[in-house]
Amino acid sequence: MKVSEKSPYVAVTTADQPRTIRVALLGNPNTGKSTLFSALSGTRQRVGNYPGVTVEKKIGKASFQGQTFEIIDLPGTYSLAPRSPDEMVAVDVLLGRQAEVSRPDVVLCIIDASNLERNLYLLSQVLELGLPTVVALNMVDVARDKGLTIDLDLLRSRLPTPVVEVQANRSIGIEGLKSALADAVDHVRPTDISPFPAPFQQEVEQLAVKTASTGGKLPRYLVERLLLDTSGYLASSGLQGVDDALLASVRESRQRLAAAGLPVPAVEAISRYGWVGETLKGVVVRPDRSQPTLSDRIDAVLTHRIMGSVVFLAVMFLLFQAVFYVAKPASMGVDALNEFLSGLVDARLADGALKSMLINGVIAGVGGVIVFLPQIFTLFFFLAILEDCGYMARAAYLMDKLMSRVGLSGKSFIPLLSSFACAIPGIMATRVIENRRDRLVTMLVAPLMTCSARLPVYVLLIAAFIPDIRYVGGWVSLQSLVMLGMYLLGIVAAIAVAGILKLTLLRGETPPFVMELPSYKTPGPRIVLTRMLEQGWAFVYRAGTLILAVSIVIWALAYYPHNDEAIDATLLSKQQELSIELEEFQAKNPGADAPEELVNQLGHVNDLIAGAHLANSYLGRMGHFIEPAVRPLGWDWKIGCAAIASFPAREVVVATLGVIYNLGEDEDEQSVELQQTLRDATWHGTDRRVFTIPVALSVMVFFALCAQCVSTLAIMYRESGGWRWPAFTFIYMTTLAYVGSLITYQVGTWLMG
Repeated sequence: MKVSEKSPYVAVTTADQPRTIRVALLGNPNTGKSTLFSALSGTRQRVGNYPGVTVEKKIGKASFQGQTFEIIDLPGTYSLAPRSPDEMVAVDVLLGRQAEVSRPDVVLCIIDASNLERNLYLLSQVLELGLPTVVALNMVDVARDKGLTIDLDLLRSRLPTPVVEVQANRSIGIEGLKSALADAVDHVRPTDISPFPAPFQQEVEQLAVKTASTGGKLPRYLVERLLLDTSGYLASSGLQGVDDALLASVRESRQRLAAAGLPVPAVEAISRYGWVGETLKGVVVRPDRSQPTLSDRIDAVLTHRIMGSVVFLAVMFLLFQAVFYVAKPASMGVDALNEFLSGLVDARLADGALKSMLINGVIAGVGGVIVFLPQIFTLFFFLAILEDCGYMARAAYLMDKLMSRVGLSGKSFIPLLSSFACAIPGIMATRVIENRRDRLVTMLVAPLMTCSARLPVYVLLIAAFIPDIRYVGGWVSLQSLVMLGMYLLGIVAAIAVAGILKLTLLRGETPPFVMELPSYKTPGPRIVLTRMLEQGWAFVYRAGTLILAVSIVIWALAYYPHNDEAIDATLLSKQQELSIELEEFQAKNPGADAPEELVNQLGHVNDLIAGAHLANSYLGRMGHFIEPAVRPLGWDWKIGCAAIASFPAREVVVATLGVIYNLGEDEDEQSVELQQTLRDATWHGTDRRVFTIPVALSVMVFFALCAQCVSTLAIMYRESGGWRWPAFTFIYMTTLAYVGSLITYQVGTWLMG
């Protein structure tokens, strides 16, 4: 690629017609790309996934210079050398090969002024595509703090693109950048710009001719990448026009280049960095003696093996506590809202299917969606701050050694930690992991972390069946040890499953942990709030509809056939008698409180009828149907029925047990009456207890390992781009839960005689 003293832009006359100008935003990680995207597009953004891959697709709308712009935020990358489907996304978009996104009219390449050498490597690849390009020179203030002096005029004269100086986090230079983008649309650049030597370019041209002769002509850039790609990814990716004959020609080309002293793939680094060196000659002046910056002094503490770990644990403790404790008031708020709305419906509709569906299906389903929002908002509020200020990279660096023992990187630690509060924000947090295998493995084991939804099951069964035996002078109780054991069980299972996945389905070498430590900066409030709101809306939009649908399905299974003929006639008669008596009392004593004994009698009869309806419902019949399969776990049909009903949310199992055992749906894990009822429950027609210590442990182990959470599976579907991995997760976790529960019950029963 030649270094020119004059910009080779050529003006093009276009018809004056309204159109949307597509701008592809590209840059290295940690260059302020997300900040610049938000500064250009504001709140007019939409987020999704590219089809078939886990890469997030973020598109923003903006209007300036009298024109409409669509800004496509491409994944952060150091190079346009694809080695996986996820990395191929940026190349496909830039070449117009992505089905859902048209080829961009302009490329906006953001560059970190404090590290021009590395950033210009990516720019050299962009220039080969022949698209109008604008360079946003960001972080000039950081470069200045490092003592660097940049001759901006000289840099502009050597690059065949406009160069605009910006400070994205302070919105400085944004207006000038908008003008440059509008002007760039009406210019084209020569497409023969290449940093490679002539022999290499000749080989590329010959290969391009051969692809055309097979009827599957590839863009020149992909032909070049095919020649450079010694990993074999492109050769095996199914590109049209790539056959055995062409691959043989590629191997011959590599041999000729090696004989000419241009070995592949080293020729790319030599050529591109050679161009970078020529471009920057005299542009950057460095100080004679490097002075430690504020970032260096902070890193001396935060990346220290001991002091850094202490700070990290403190930060993670605060993050975990914030997410964990926000769940309780959120649940209380949602419960209060549910009660209010349910009360409105109850007062205005007669008893029947519609009323029941609205209260137990729609309102409960919407509540099951809303209850997660505060946790998601809290997690991503803190994650956005940590990422934007530069600490996230340090945290990943510190945790890499620990996570590498199970084949993951340090970036997996925070998503897994977040999953102790709730797997949903934890799975969403896996977006910080660039490596596709690591991201999927982290996503697949995150639901094994003991989330807050499992606690009601643990609290109920531990209080009811685990003796309060004390050790170490009363400081340690058996009940607390069992609770700790449930947490440790999830952690050990996650480690084991991660190791197995990395050796089987998601086999691959653990990628070397290479992460740039960005300079510290003050987080932008707009960026933090935008990211937080984006994730909350993405959850509601993508997962909320599925959660609501499943909630209604489970309600229907628990409600129908709702046949009064299947209920004991004595119960129905008693209900009618008590209802009439209550109505007569209220008519004679308007405004007076009804007798407590009468209210309790009617409530008890209603609970008995509700339990009978549930037993006769399709859900109850499903419990009876699966009883032979769950008997080896020590379960009867009622426990099986509660497990099925808990699919929308694990904590529902407590309320379901309350209904099945004729106590009503208002019972919670603290209910002494429910605990005693479970202790007294017997197998039908016998005096043998259903619940024993092994059975209680069996149920807890099942819920510790199972995937009884449609919200988690729904968000996994959204993040992975299909049902393959959520289905796999449900199958492997249910199997693991069944086997673990079986072993627990059988061994426990044997030990207890």
